[in-house]
Amino acid sequence: MSFKIAIVQPMAHPIAQGEKNVADAVRYVEDAAAQGAHIVTFPESYPGPWRTPAEYDPIEAMGEVAKRCGVFVQYGTLEPVAAGSREAYNLLMLAYPDGRQQGRYRRTHPPGPWIYTGGDYWDFAYLTGDEYPVFETGFATLGLAMCSEVYVPEVSRALALRGAEVILLPAGIDKLRLWATWRNLIWSRAIENLAVVVTTQNLFTPQQRGLAMVATPEEVIFETTAQGMFLVDID
Repeated sequence: MSFKIAIVQPMAHPIAQGEKNVADAVRYVEDAAAQGAHIVTFPESYPGPWRTPAEYDPIEAMGEVAKRCGVFVQYGTLEPVAAGSREAYNLLMLAYPDGRQQGRYRRTHPPGPWIYTGGDYWDFAYLTGDEYPVFETGFATLGLAMCSEVYVPEVSRALALRGAEVILLPAGIDKLRLWATWRNLIWSRAIENLAVVVTTQNLFTPQQRGLAMVATPEEVIFETTAQGMFLVDID
């Protein structure tokens, strides 16, 4: 089955103004739907929040726009274990066009809690998930993974073994010296799992280099370093 995916590589607001990303994300979904997208994918931690204690929650807004526009929306946020807590799961969420309870993937690798503590972007006490859900869309079975989990082939394989045909693997920020390695790994996860793998990332300045791409087992069918929203047909 053919469908259209909108890949958003946004210019994110500074971390202290992260709540502004929610309004931007809603507009991206509206624009994507108007252009015929069936699925919209955002980067890791977009629209956020990126830090705890969490000062806003995008789940209601993203669920509302997914239902109103009739599209699936994958986005990133945090799941604090309690109000005001420093402990949180790093989430990828999937909002449905029919308004049902949203799907969620809690990052599983690497084991916590050290990787998100005290950073310029992220700052929370990371908790590790232990499930690998897949999600039926009517277009393809989706699996979700994030960022440096691309270095852990078992994550993508676990999703493929559960039936994932398309793996959305959004990332956080500029890859710097790891850019070429990351591109290679995205394509490798597609080749070894006979799946389509889609990635994108946040940009914070015009000088940063993005990495949005769609890899199939046969070839990379789309890639760009630029900011924006890009629609790709997937069969």
